[in-house]
Amino acid sequence: MPIKIPDQLPAREVLVKEGVSIMDEQTALRQDIRPLQIGLLNLMPNKIRTETQFARLIGATPLQVELTLVRIGNHKAKNTSEDHLITFYQTWDEVKDRKFDGFIITGAPIELLPFEDVTYWDELKRILDWTTTNVHSSFFICWGAMAAAWHFHRVPKHTLSDKAFGVFRHRNNAPASPYLAGFSDDFAIPVSRWTEVRTADIPAGSGLEVLMDSDETGLSLLAEQACNRLYMFNHIEYDSTSLKEEYDRDINAGVSIAVPHEYYPDDDPSRPPLNRWRSHAHLLFGNWINRVYQTTAYDLENIGKDR
Repeated sequence: MPIKIPDQLPAREVLVKEGVSIMDEQTALRQDIRPLQIGLLNLMPNKIRTETQFARLIGATPLQVELTLVRIGNHKAKNTSEDHLITFYQTWDEVKDRKFDGFIITGAPIELLPFEDVTYWDELKRILDWTTTNVHSSFFICWGAMAAAWHFHRVPKHTLSDKAFGVFRHRNNAPASPYLAGFSDDFAIPVSRWTEVRTADIPAGSGLEVLMDSDETGLSLLAEQACNRLYMFNHIEYDSTSLKEEYDRDINAGVSIAVPHEYYPDDDPSRPPLNRWRSHAHLLFGNWINRVYQTTAYDLENIGKDR
């Protein structure tokens, strides 16, 4: 089954060219199927690129999925037009009475700020609490994962002396986990962050299980079975050129930045980078969607009642 997104969303044209199956709204209405309801709280500056990245991964599942784009209500985006936000997004206040099978909270380029100094921290705390009652399974990404780990378990983030930047080998610590079904013993994931969370800071009895980590960049993926939460501290959703765009941006701005680790062939930024994580990105999101489908309530209104 394909993913259902708004007919005029810019991501649609990109996904069609890539062969991702898209369902138009009229066709969806004719099918007697309850699609999985997935929400995406998009905190990234380039909203359109991030929409495309996540829709690409969600749309690869054989299940029918309806994607709802959500934004913070009191935050004005600097890199996305107001028309785009008004046309395709709903504020959290507009969706907070709904139930979702799955809900994704993205990263944001504000990781060096203390959580309490983020302008929308109070609203984000309310959203995180809301996921415990209105969402069956939550998937937090990069800064969003750090924010959720701090909010729910007081796991701190630590500032790095140098940016963790590039593509790093990661270890499969839980081959029996349904989220890692089909994963290799080790695999590559893009990393782009100035902060980290540490295994030593995970509270005893928190129920947080380390599914992936790296000798070079530490924790990558935690699972919390009791609340059906995943915490991904890296950017497995990135496009082939995402790290290149970040590197070029910093070089053009005169920022001192190392060549992304193991990203360009022979570490040569003049050569096109190779994507070595695409298959595992699809596998992780496919496993998550499959797990959501198998465990969520058929009646959306029953979501959250067992917590």
